[in-house]
Amino acid sequence: MKSTVSISEGQDSFPAMVKAAETGKVVTVTRHDEPVACMIGHERMSAIAETLEIMGSAAAMHAVSEHQAGRTKFGKLSDIPE
Repeated sequence: MKSTVSISEGQDSFPAMVKAAETGKVVTVTRHDEPVACMIGHERMSAIAETLEIMGSAAAMHAVSEHQAGRTKFGKLSDIPE
């Protein structure tokens, strides 16, 4: 499957596009040689949505920043009370 297809090509090869997206490929759909849409698999889209959700959380981004700066403290799982 090509990574870029025209709308008319996409209509003729929709099952192959879905299979490519399922395997992790991104298929770009064009109209008059201009990109108008992308097809990606559900698993990849879920990962993108989760990443955007984390990036939209000030607390999560602060935690990431603290970790990158080396200020994260780790403990043992057994230290957590039941």
